[in-house]
Amino acid sequence: MLHSYLGETIHFEIRYNNRTSISIKIDGYGNVEVQAPKGTTEGKVIQLLEEKWDLILEKIKEQKDRMLGPQEKVYDHGESFLYLGRAYPIKIQADSSITQDRVVFEGDQLRIYVKQLDDEKIKQALKRFYYQQCKGLVEKRIQIYQGYFKVKPRSIRITDNQSTWGTCDSKQQLTFNWRLAMAPLKVIDYVVVHEMCHLVHLNHDRSFWRLVGKIMPDYKEQEDWLALSSWKMTV
Repeated sequence: MLHSYLGETIHFEIRYNNRTSISIKIDGYGNVEVQAPKGTTEGKVIQLLEEKWDLILEKIKEQKDRMLGPQEKVYDHGESFLYLGRAYPIKIQADSSITQDRVVFEGDQLRIYVKQLDDEKIKQALKRFYYQQCKGLVEKRIQIYQGYFKVKPRSIRITDNQSTWGTCDSKQQLTFNWRLAMAPLKVIDYVVVHEMCHLVHLNHDRSFWRLVGKIMPDYKEQEDWLALSSWKMTV
């Protein structure tokens, strides 16, 4: 079925079954499915769709963008980059008197100060920013969750290992991917807890997952966020 509202049109399917409420699901391809109790009128479904219209359009776009994969970044005013789960536009200021290229988070934007307008220098400034932010965030979150553990990590490193979000080795050294600074704080917490649990259980056995679940009961939601959104975590 098609429905147009506020200048936009979406295609959706309605499935009726033995349930007590209406739910809206958007799959990995951006298809919209409404599940409704038997006897629900089409008008009631349309009403809910319109109430959730902006969110539905946002999710459809997100899923279609995800299918396209990471897009090449443009290092110019207005391009957006993730920080703590939200996308912020960048504002670039070139000044030859600057001694060190840097990025400053100003609440509604990422302001980049560089000696000269050069894509590679802007990119490197962003990476340094994320490295620094990730290190500070991870160290703070480890302190917060340390109360759950008798053992402490011997060292904490931030790396550019794109194949994993975090690791814990047999020497109790924890390593984290700098891109974590782009994820919501709750997701960072999950990766921190995950690796700290490896200080107790090096493998992924039942005891390991029981400990993760005890500390963070909703950890699967954070795993899902990484699975669906990691493609956006790029510079």
